[in-house]
Amino acid sequence: MIKVKLFDHEHEKDLEVEMNKFLEKMDEKKLLDIKYNVAAVQEEDDEQIYCFSAMVIYKA
Repeated sequence: MIKVKLFDHEHEKDLEVEMNKFLEKMDEKKLLDIKYNVAAVQEEDDEQIYCFSAMVIYKA
């Protein structure tokens, strides 16, 4: 069975920490792929908000 685990954070370091914790527990042979995305939104007050996300695709 193929499964996915989704991660979403406002800071890239938080995403990195959470993903590494998840991947430490996984057998490398079960890892199929990792998809990564960054989105940025400009607020009306000129503040820029980032969203760092990733999807781990693995065999269960």
